[in-house]
Amino acid sequence: MLLTIDIGNTNTVLGIFDGEKMVQSWRVKTDPRDTSDEINLQYQSLIAGFTIKGLSICSTVPASLREIRAMAEKYFSHVKITIVEPGTKTGVPLLVDNPREIGADRIVNSLAAHTLYPSGSAIVVDFGTSTNLDVISPKGEFLGGALAPGIEISVDALAARAAQLRKVELIKPRSVIGKNTVEALQSGTIYGFAGQVDGLVNRIMDELEDLYPDTDEVSVIATGGLAPLVLGISETIEFHEPDLTSIGLRLVHERN
Repeated sequence: MLLTIDIGNTNTVLGIFDGEKMVQSWRVKTDPRDTSDEINLQYQSLIAGFTIKGLSICSTVPASLREIRAMAEKYFSHVKITIVEPGTKTGVPLLVDNPREIGADRIVNSLAAHTLYPSGSAIVVDFGTSTNLDVISPKGEFLGGALAPGIEISVDALAARAAQLRKVELIKPRSVIGKNTVEALQSGTIYGFAGQVDGLVNRIMDELEDLYPDTDEVSVIATGGLAPLVLGISETIEFHEPDLTSIGLRLVHERN
């Protein structure tokens, strides 16, 4: 079985694959202060009972990647290890100014999106610590995208900077017109971010139409831990793939 490890700024997502099928997944907090031994203890408690024959890893946190690399070399030296970094064979051409700037998670998301939705272009909207919109050409090329502050970051900043406002539970309010402070914050956050995504997606689609006039189909795919907040509210998101990054890690591991 393959263990995939997606290390994000806030959470780390682990997945177990038996062939192409994901049989189990976990979401744990990311702490850059954790040592390789502490990480191993946590992971071993989760994967007990599974026979791991391969690891596929990507990270947006350099300190955590260093410790994960040490953990893999120490405790998983008997299995094939794939770490997505510059030089790793992904099959995703990066048509950007500086390919080394692109986060590994954005690359594997692009691979998974083009594999799952091969006809036409694709836009991946990853709702995490930041909200990433990644654009993939009909040929599976990474064209670039847009980055915006994430939902929780924005809520935290507003609560910290506004004396009479506070953090609220992120759920859909009764109406867009909030009848109290909590509902007003929920409305501005959830409907506001849905509108931001829709605006960016529509502008990206206009540019894709100019770049690929013969291709009409554009798949808009939501992923990330906060994606469920805007599902059914966003007017442009068509698909929800919560395990998109894990699937991409499996695909990269197979290519290597």
